[in-house]
Amino acid sequence: MKILYFDCFSGVSGDMTLAAFLDLGLPLEKLQEEMKKLALENCSLEVHPGSRSGIAALGLEVKVGPREEHHRHFFQIREMILKSKLAPEVKEISLAVFQRLAEAEARVHKKTVEEIHFHEVGAVDSIVDIVGTAIGVHYFKPDKIYASELPMGRGFVQCQHGCLPLPAPATVEVLKGYPVKSVNVEGELVTPTGAAIVAALSSKASPFPSMIVEKIGYGMGKREFPDRPNLLRLVLGEASESYLTDRAVVLESNLDDMNRGSFRKGPSMSPSLPSR
Repeated sequence: MKILYFDCFSGVSGDMTLAAFLDLGLPLEKLQEEMKKLALENCSLEVHPGSRSGIAALGLEVKVGPREEHHRHFFQIREMILKSKLAPEVKEISLAVFQRLAEAEARVHKKTVEEIHFHEVGAVDSIVDIVGTAIGVHYFKPDKIYASELPMGRGFVQCQHGCLPLPAPATVEVLKGYPVKSVNVEGELVTPTGAAIVAALSSKASPFPSMIVEKIGYGMGKREFPDRPNLLRLVLGEASESYLTDRAVVLESNLDDMNRGSFRKGPSMSPSLPSR
């Protein structure tokens, strides 16, 4: 069984995820070819090598021309993906991530999903990050995807809606039911897009799984933190034999002072209590 593991020791974002897939071995030419199937004009990918704490990684930036639309409603994004010639699995994964984001934004703003008008999330770079991630999953075809618990930074962030607390409200909504932890870091470690990718794809939060490691990819964030390398690590491998082995627990018990004929057949299964 092939496992893909998101090791989010410094959080996760959309661009870090896509960069990590490229470092894992997703060919850039393949990604660019697939992305052409979306109706995005004047859009290109700029991939650059770099490092954090001496660990080599890839960074990613989406270049958008002036004619490209920057803000879209959820239904526009959905139609764009459905009408494209992307593989059915890529469409399914992309829509699952966007659906999770739309539902979270709707809860935050007390609107319906169809009323949601994405700003940062609807921008071209987020569309590229999410659909590109779906292309990466489709390319490597893991049987299971797991992720570590997510570290939550602190502070505030400026966006289209104004000054928001960290973690951002949409991030918290997306991660309902998913394990998180507080860390002493000023800044946004988990973006709404990154949170939606992990929550939509991961079977469950997990420590590093028992596996035979085959490939490792590092995606680099734009900021640097004093206490940790700002990287997302993707690990691809085969589940080890111990991971695949089912465990069974047998419970046995001896009942004292129980007469052999205590249980009677019929509707009532209550034992006859001996007289004292």
